[in-house]
Amino acid sequence: MSAVLGVPVCVACFFFVAAQHELQHSVWNTLPEAAGYDRPPWWWPLPALLLAGLILAPIVTRMPGGGGHIPVHGFGGGPPIGPRAVPGVVLAALTTLPLGVVLGPEAPLMAVGSGLALLTLRWAGPVTDPRMTTVCATAGSTAAISTILGGPVVAAVLVIEAAGFGGARLVAVLLPCLVASAAGALVFTGFGRWTGLEIGALSLPTVPADVNPDAGDFLWGLPAAALVALVVAVARGLGYRTLRWTGRHTAGRTVVCATAVGVFLATYALITGRSPEEAALSGQAALGQLAAHPQAWSVAALVVLVLCKGLAWGIALGSLRGGPVFPAVLLGAATALACAGLPGLGATPALALGMAAAAAAITGLPLSSAVLTVLLMGDDAYNQMPLIIAAAVVSFVVTHLVRGRESPRKDNGTS
Repeated sequence: MSAVLGVPVCVACFFFVAAQHELQHSVWNTLPEAAGYDRPPWWWPLPALLLAGLILAPIVTRMPGGGGHIPVHGFGGGPPIGPRAVPGVVLAALTTLPLGVVLGPEAPLMAVGSGLALLTLRWAGPVTDPRMTTVCATAGSTAAISTILGGPVVAAVLVIEAAGFGGARLVAVLLPCLVASAAGALVFTGFGRWTGLEIGALSLPTVPADVNPDAGDFLWGLPAAALVALVVAVARGLGYRTLRWTGRHTAGRTVVCATAVGVFLATYALITGRSPEEAALSGQAALGQLAAHPQAWSVAALVVLVLCKGLAWGIALGSLRGGPVFPAVLLGAATALACAGLPGLGATPALALGMAAAAAAITGLPLSSAVLTVLLMGDDAYNQMPLIIAAAVVSFVVTHLVRGRESPRKDNGTS
């Protein structure tokens, strides 16, 4: 059943992410060119994010499921999304993420996967064992998220680490997830080749030249990983404050928050003279450009990117809908690369440790974050692996120290 389940889930997810990619390209490339600009002007995010807020407000307040989980609660933060909530999740993602919302597609994908899996389960007949519902929803989410995280391996590690149990219980959850992800990956890859559509998965086509990390990389790299964890923690704290603020007058304040996100994106473009697209969206494209040409950004531009995108991301975490992981990875990479000018810290180690530290800080899963970074770094990963693991662990520890006794349940004002 898991093998069969992975096929329709990944077919739906393929067209979901392909549609999002095409809409995003239209908003940030086709429309500016049609208006006579070679790239989006600095003010482009202002009307785009205002429109996103106006579209999202009624979805959050009136549709079943409120458009999906609140991203500040973390990776997959909440119970599985049921079939009734899927239309709201899809509508929120396809109409607001392409407009420049500083969130990723991973959370909507997981919601679509779990909702379709539970719908398939209902069609199969009455369910007498509640554990079947949990396993099928998890398998659907895992198959969906594996499509943009490099395949079933990362998704499987996520399941192992996030589940928090072992033995027979782990096997009972892991095997269906692996089978569903593997079957779905075949379909996903095939549709990509047959249709020629792009999906914009998280990947680094080019990375800086590989170097062996030395003492200087560890000397500066581990404090840099701690700094990345602090950046993510501060932004997430802003997300919790935003969530409390939007607990009342949610519709109006959602529009205000979306507009504020647009202001920070426009501010980045004004200060740096660069395209606002670099700070907008989930950061997948910007991360690839940063990895391929790290020297194209000055230290000042990287600092402004971290400040403006970090503030925009923090507000979006508590008010808008999408995934928290992809923007965090870009913020981590930019923060670490801004430190690469320190004596002894190279660009390649900085990129690797920044991504690992940011992923560990936002997901709370250091092993999964290390595996994801290793796959992203490709051939460069072998030499960087010790630093990647150390950065993920340092970030995980610092994040827990910073959060202290903080309980997300206190801030769950609108969930």
